[in-house]
Amino acid sequence: MFPALETELKQEVLPDPYEDFMYRHLQYYGYFKAQRRSLPNSATHHHVWKNNPQYLLNGSLGERDDLTQDTLQRKLPYSLMLSSPLLRSRQLLYDELDEVNPRLREPQELFAFFSTRGPLQPPRWPIECEVIKESIHHIEWVPSLPEYFYQPTGNEKVPEIVGEEKGTVVYQLDSVPTEASYFTSSRVGGKRGIIKEPAVTLQGPEDNTLLFESRFESGNLQKAVRVDTYEYELTLRTDLYTNKHTQWFYFRVQNTRKDTTYRFTIVNLLKPKSLYTIGMKPLMYSQSDANTHNIGWRREGNEIKYYKNNMDDGQQPFYCLTWTIRFPHDQDTCFFAHFYPYTYTDLQCYLLSVANNPIQSQFCKLRSLCRSLAGNTVYLLTITNPSETPQEAAAKKAVVLSARVHPGESNGSWIMKGFLDFILSNSPDAQLLRDIFVFKVVPMLNPDGVIVGNYRCSLAGRDLNRHYKTLLKKSFPCIWHTRNMIKRLLEEREVLLYCDFHGHSRKNNIFLYGCNNNNRKYWLHERVFPLMLSKNAPDKVST
Repeated sequence: MFPALETELKQEVLPDPYEDFMYRHLQYYGYFKAQRRSLPNSATHHHVWKNNPQYLLNGSLGERDDLTQDTLQRKLPYSLMLSSPLLRSRQLLYDELDEVNPRLREPQELFAFFSTRGPLQPPRWPIECEVIKESIHHIEWVPSLPEYFYQPTGNEKVPEIVGEEKGTVVYQLDSVPTEASYFTSSRVGGKRGIIKEPAVTLQGPEDNTLLFESRFESGNLQKAVRVDTYEYELTLRTDLYTNKHTQWFYFRVQNTRKDTTYRFTIVNLLKPKSLYTIGMKPLMYSQSDANTHNIGWRREGNEIKYYKNNMDDGQQPFYCLTWTIRFPHDQDTCFFAHFYPYTYTDLQCYLLSVANNPIQSQFCKLRSLCRSLAGNTVYLLTITNPSETPQEAAAKKAVVLSARVHPGESNGSWIMKGFLDFILSNSPDAQLLRDIFVFKVVPMLNPDGVIVGNYRCSLAGRDLNRHYKTLLKKSFPCIWHTRNMIKRLLEEREVLLYCDFHGHSRKNNIFLYGCNNNNRKYWLHERVFPLMLSKNAPDKVST
């Protein structure tokens, strides 16, 4: 195709182009700062480059990115580079008009990964979302006694929903993406400009109005209406770019009064049944108790009732959750949540501790699987003990684990954390499992949904758990790359088990959904692991 170029390439012996490209690539992005050492070239690669340049032009430039930009500039005029689709490397970025010098694309396997000595990568939010600058952090705490369910009396009050026409709006988010819009771009810190103050301003020290906030990681309160002195109606924000999926809740209140009974009623839940109907309590976190008594999240609330909303507009029915609470302190900062929150930042802090652990980092390798739709890193952990021989390494079977495909099911992350705490420990059982298996772990499949406080969807406005067969790599990158990782894993070893950790709004204990294979040959095979789990933990697993 280019005879002059082909002749010149045949006459000149060049260094390994892939090695040269990757060296410049990593150096450009600051991942390689040492002096360049003389590394042995790949003999096979060098042979192909030297003896078959036509192969490079027809295959490598479109598929393998073997040529460096510097090499191409020495060999071809810049105008020819831009006009030839065969000379477009996927490792180079151009502007829309191709009028500026190309720049190197960030290394795919290394992008956005945190340094063990540097700050964490801050979450990226859709540009419509307002985000407060304050950092939210909760301590971990295990209650000394089991948290018993609320025992319904049958006399619980069922508040009539009055709405903002008869109440006072004290908190409302204005810039919230709706079903009619769609995700366009993201940035650290979300929406540009000054963050608005809450809808209400206290009139003085005697003003006992609660101050609400949810513009932080995993928060999702849309509106709060004060309908009585100590009574509030709350509306949850739907999953972004949808008009549904309201079950998870997480918000903050300030300006509390001690020993006063408050009532909160969430008015737009969508599921007709819930564990709240049999006594599950909302979670509360007191900042004062955390600071002074080291007490974290705990189940609180009385007069708990889950019932159908009386505001029937002929469309999809809503359901309400109401409860009363007595705050432990005056002027406290408290949080409420559906389940123990576990944010994207929580995950990053945990992974950073693993990366900084000199022992765990020997058998747990962290890398970025891909970027989410908003550009947040989806992390992949490979956990196994080093093998003494290649044959021993090849004989290991694989176990794949993942969590948080549904962002509102934060209990999946806590189960995942428990697993990682165990498998990374010096327990003899954990060491044996690392000797026998290779564990591939994706601890947070849907980081975007977790960050913005969605219950079920990603920023594509879709349930990722229903799109494992998707071919839309750019719309569902987390799922596409996870499936592709498993495909590659299957090519090198048997995958003995794949387990995806979820939560459930209506079921007790731990349980499993499994495959339903029509082939009777595998009917018992697929039930072995649930049976083993139920035998080893009969007090926790429902069979």
